[in-house]
Amino acid sequence: MCRTGDSPDPAGAGGHARTTAAFSALLEDSAEELYESAPCGYLSTLMDGTIAKINRTLLDWLRLEREDVVGHMRFTDLLTVGGKLYHETHFAPLLRMQGELRGIALEVRKAGGGRLPVLVSSVVKYGTEGQPLLIRTTVFDASDRRAYEEELLRRRQDAELARAEAERARAEAEEAHRQAEAGRQRLADALAVLQQSLLPEILPVVPGVETAVHYHTASPDQLGGDFYDVFPVDDTRWAFFLGDVCGKGPQAAALTSLTRYTLRAAAHHNPVPAAALTTLNTVLHGRYTAGGDPRYCTCVFGVLEPGAGGGAAVHLASGGHPPAIVLRADGRAELLPTPGGLLVGILPDAPFVTATTTLAPGDTILLYTDGLTEARTGPTRDHLYGEDALLAFAAEQAPAAPGEVIEALTGLLRGFGDGLDDDTALLALGVPATPSPTGPATNHSR
Repeated sequence: MCRTGDSPDPAGAGGHARTTAAFSALLEDSAEELYESAPCGYLSTLMDGTIAKINRTLLDWLRLEREDVVGHMRFTDLLTVGGKLYHETHFAPLLRMQGELRGIALEVRKAGGGRLPVLVSSVVKYGTEGQPLLIRTTVFDASDRRAYEEELLRRRQDAELARAEAERARAEAEEAHRQAEAGRQRLADALAVLQQSLLPEILPVVPGVETAVHYHTASPDQLGGDFYDVFPVDDTRWAFFLGDVCGKGPQAAALTSLTRYTLRAAAHHNPVPAAALTTLNTVLHGRYTAGGDPRYCTCVFGVLEPGAGGGAAVHLASGGHPPAIVLRADGRAELLPTPGGLLVGILPDAPFVTATTTLAPGDTILLYTDGLTEARTGPTRDHLYGEDALLAFAAEQAPAAPGEVIEALTGLLRGFGDGLDDDTALLALGVPATPSPTGPATNHSR
């Protein structure tokens, strides 16, 4: 704004003039030119749909000429079959009721073939007395929108397909896992039954003696090779043995079965421990090693003879097996060495030496397999438990009855956790410190 007496700014006046000229140039386009060349399609129809006016933009999209359209075609003639059906059932009735519709998706046909997706907005023009005169319609090219929607739909379908595929794969994996678990359980059940068939179902009651046993299976998927048994050989003597065959699985099971029945038969023929192991050595060597398939076992075989005075004499022979431990009533624990015993079945002639001890009232003798002494201990599981640690543990328990010894050792085995990776058999026999009015006890667990 100029102060009174000042002249207008020439530069400002010139800028205003240029702006006015620019707007004037834009307004030189006639209304007809703007209608014909609009970026969207325009058409006007009579109330029956006959096209009365159409712009060049829409004609170019449809590849039609004005003289072929105006007065000769109806709006529905421009639509596809589906579009016609929708127009007749929805579009036209709603337009008559509401007087306008906006953004309706339809498809129009191009001359010579092809379709064009469009968005249609229509409004009814009324006369001065409210009577409908014509319909004005705007048509927008929705090709880009349709392509975008189709891409979204495709991606959604791809995602749904991927989810369905992932779900199917997950279901198949779960079913495969279920079947594998069911198969593993069936195998474990079958192996458990077979394993039990290789061991006595229950230990017999030995007059004047308590017995207890425990069998730990390292893997439910494999047959173990540890074995034990207690049985009478005559009216006054009882044989017992415990051992471990080489290997795992069905071949170990066959070797275990042969070993058990051979020892039982040998004991009834000649119950002297060294003689029973010699018979077993002959059988195993002849059956396996002599034929080029060396198989062997370690074994402790003993004969127990309860005495009239309340004690029991024990005669033992060992074939390559860890020494038995005797827990004395006075609190001591000592090894019962059986020197000179070789692995049973390796050589055609193997020397076996008998060792003898007496169990006084309150004494217990413990037999075990090397799964116990070879349990891995320490933070890195790289140390073996060993015989010295086991002897010290037994000394801590003494004096103890067979059931108490086995219970303590069962807790020890649990404490090894994953360091106990081999089958372990435990057998304890002892003379009660005081006679039991109900007779000797038998403890049997697996």
